[in-house]
Amino acid sequence: MKLLHRQIFKELLKLFGLTVACLLGLILIGRMLQLRSLFLSQNIGFFNILQLFFYLTPFFLLLITPIATMLSVFLTFLRMSTDNELTALKANGVSLYRMLPAPIAFCVLCTLFTFFISMWGLAWGMDMFKTSLYQFARSHSRFALQPGVFNKEFPGITFYAHQVDNDTGELKFVFVRDQSISGASVVVVAPEARIVSSPKTAEVHIVFNKGRIYRQSGEDINILRFGSYSVRLDLGKLLGDFSFSEEKAKDMTFAALREIRNDPSIAPQQTAQFLRKVDTEYYKRLTLPLGCLILGMFAIPIAYVFRGLRQQYGLLLSMGLFLLYYSMFSLSVSLGEAGAIAPVYGLWAPNILYVLVAVFGIRFANQERSLPVIQWLGHLRGRWRVTA
Repeated sequence: MKLLHRQIFKELLKLFGLTVACLLGLILIGRMLQLRSLFLSQNIGFFNILQLFFYLTPFFLLLITPIATMLSVFLTFLRMSTDNELTALKANGVSLYRMLPAPIAFCVLCTLFTFFISMWGLAWGMDMFKTSLYQFARSHSRFALQPGVFNKEFPGITFYAHQVDNDTGELKFVFVRDQSISGASVVVVAPEARIVSSPKTAEVHIVFNKGRIYRQSGEDINILRFGSYSVRLDLGKLLGDFSFSEEKAKDMTFAALREIRNDPSIAPQQTAQFLRKVDTEYYKRLTLPLGCLILGMFAIPIAYVFRGLRQQYGLLLSMGLFLLYYSMFSLSVSLGEAGAIAPVYGLWAPNILYVLVAVFGIRFANQERSLPVIQWLGHLRGRWRVTA
């Protein structure tokens, strides 16, 4: 049995490493494509970019580790089932219960790893990411515009210049629309402007000459003429979601979240919405890591019961069940932040539901019986074939 457990554990580790590498690579590549315009316009080196994405890795690992755990367990037992290894072990008196120590130990390790990321790694990664990005912005960044194109790199601000000289910073026929001001819209039009970078303060100033300012507030429109006018931009806002000044609940450590829940007066924002986000994030950090253990155990009966199906169908089924879990989890997070449901109930509900299915599923799989819902689906499939 030690040899069997060792072999199962090795296969689980191999599949887990491969799954995490593939999913993490796809996410990072997608993120790079999303921010390609930022990296092309800023003087940031390739290794600096890799460093930034390294600091984002804990955030992505918190999301992909549960699915990697589930897929590793599912694919391992599905292969053993397809190769009739489970049947041979059953014939030699090895029940499914005796094979559980290896996947349980694997799922527990994945759960502990995810707990470490949830409690400390996530906050460390986000803090280092913001610090490094701000340092790059202060020491290397420059602001580049494309001529004849509406540039929307800064949230709430739209730039347009008919002619652009990025070497000298000279602009011709410039149009700027600023929608970052609440309740008002400001449009600046000028025949010429100049870009002035300030790396020490991580700011960019666009200085307009001899233009007009159109300010609309409600139904009122004001028009002002000016000789010189400057618009200040913070390079830290290039990524939008990563603000240097605003402290968000998802970037805090678990200890900080617990302290705010115990004493709301120390919260950086004294609003009901922020406190709801803190409460939701607190239970999210507790329940999501447990998803590794729960989904891993849930994958065993899925692979065992559906051994008669083709592998691609079983894989699609497992992915569908995982997406159902994440949909329920995401819906609970949204409802918790909106105050529609208490996070303690909404975020624990998916785990409790899948625990019940996993327990009954393993019991039925050990008895080589199909779940009643599977028998019902098979009956419907048979009736559909007869009708067709």
